[in-house]
Amino acid sequence: MNIALIIIIVIAIILAIVGGLSSALNWLLWVAIIVGVIALIAFLFRVLSGNRNT
Repeated sequence: MNIALIIIIVIAIILAIVGGLSSALNWLLWVAIIVGVIALIAFLFRVLSGNRNT
């Protein structure tokens, strides 16, 4: 019975870690999308301001 309890605890810990990682990866994906959009806006701003000076 102790071995079954230890196995259940280990499986629960592994599932908690995997669930936390997927949540963190989902959050990081949104952060990456936002940073990408900001970088694209900054790039377009540089290109447009560069064309105006020529």
